[in-house]
Amino acid sequence: RHEQQQQKNNLGKTKKENKKQIKEKEEIKFNKTNKGEKKKVIEPMPNTYSPKYVEEGWYEWWEKEGFFKPEYSSKSGKKFVMVIPPPNVTGKLHLGHALTNSIQDTIVRYHRMKGDETLWVPGVDHAGIATQVVVEKKLMREQGVTRHDIGREKFLEEVWKWKEEYGKGICNQLRRLGSSLDWSREVFTMDEKRGEAVKEAFCRFYEKGLLYREQKLVNWCCTLKTAISDIEVEYIDVCKPTEINVPGYEKPIIFGNLHEFAYPLVNPKTGKDEGEILIDTTRIETMLGDVCVCIHSKDERYKKYHGWSVRHPFNGKILPIIEDDELVDMEFGTGCVKVTPAHDPNDYNVAIRHKLKIINILNDDGTMNQECGEFEGMKRFECREVIIEKLKEKGLYKGVKASAMRVPICSRSHDIIEPRIKPQWWVNCKDMAKRAVEAVRKGELKIYPSEMENVWYRWLENIHDWCISRQLWWGHRIPAYLI
Repeated sequence: RHEQQQQKNNLGKTKKENKKQIKEKEEIKFNKTNKGEKKKVIEPMPNTYSPKYVEEGWYEWWEKEGFFKPEYSSKSGKKFVMVIPPPNVTGKLHLGHALTNSIQDTIVRYHRMKGDETLWVPGVDHAGIATQVVVEKKLMREQGVTRHDIGREKFLEEVWKWKEEYGKGICNQLRRLGSSLDWSREVFTMDEKRGEAVKEAFCRFYEKGLLYREQKLVNWCCTLKTAISDIEVEYIDVCKPTEINVPGYEKPIIFGNLHEFAYPLVNPKTGKDEGEILIDTTRIETMLGDVCVCIHSKDERYKKYHGWSVRHPFNGKILPIIEDDELVDMEFGTGCVKVTPAHDPNDYNVAIRHKLKIINILNDDGTMNQECGEFEGMKRFECREVIIEKLKEKGLYKGVKASAMRVPICSRSHDIIEPRIKPQWWVNCKDMAKRAVEAVRKGELKIYPSEMENVWYRWLENIHDWCISRQLWWGHRIPAYLI
């Protein structure tokens, strides 16, 4: 029994010693190769697999030896050049970047192994509106100030600090991924050369007639005080009254209501008010910018009002009743449509067709402007409630009911998008789109898979001109001046 106990103790001691040896082996975490030298693969290795140990040291040596430069692999006489889709300096890389850069790296290494003169250009994107937003949020979170509080110059200093920190971090992440980029050619989309290229391109496009400045409807974010692109607009579909939190308002705003109100009718012969006509709208506050009321030419209910007008209850203006079969759906609501060209794309088209006046009722920050009389200075959704109360006092508010609608939201600020008429710079896309469509139809350009051709045609045959101007502090400035 004593011998059995002794053997048991010795076995336990041996296990402890083995565990200690294993632990000592696991403590090997770093290769002793000097940075930039070829990795010593005969050095002791950890007992368990360590990705960090395996990867460590190789990239620095590859970079030092110039393996990623195009001159290194120029044997076949062919060239292969690819520019990295520059990551935004809004933060750190995510899994999607790891996937796409691994695919690109595979393609680049394939061409390099073939002996092609191969170049993969690295860089980061200044990401105008996105970066401005994250820096503004950082300032508010850490200092409790907005960009307007500290001014343009100070704000840009903060953005450059952000760019240096996160731009460097992104490049280090790309190195950790093993991406075989030629870092001697690293670019930034707002560096001096790119800035000159933007100015040159702008001037060339303008001289060719591809660029023009014009007042048109844009997606306006009242929080950011800038126009934004269609792809930066998200939509919330509501089928009943729904509360949505809106920046700048303490309480949620209700969307999904269809308000009914009346315009007093004006007899063209007497000039006096005779009866009223009912209007349904989800945005009753925009009535302050109404320029007419539209009806369908075949709607029997309103045929007797052809040539009549309505009187605006707040500013006293006489607004014509116009027949527009393209706008009006006789089956929706009352069959009468108020027209606010400055704040609705369909209404804007009506104004163009009938040569109507366009009245903007909003300031850049979403408050009501001088066109709104007694409502001037009110926030747009607070103005909505006041208008309803005022209409009730006049006996012109007829009620509210649920209505399905799509609410446009700014993807950056989560504010409600307001269509607004603003002078902006536009790229004429129609001729270019026509050539792109013809190229596919003639077989000069192939789309894979082929079923996506219909998507190509649908996008390009219904294309609108591209708004390229933004009201931002961070980004390329348009090289045009009012003199």
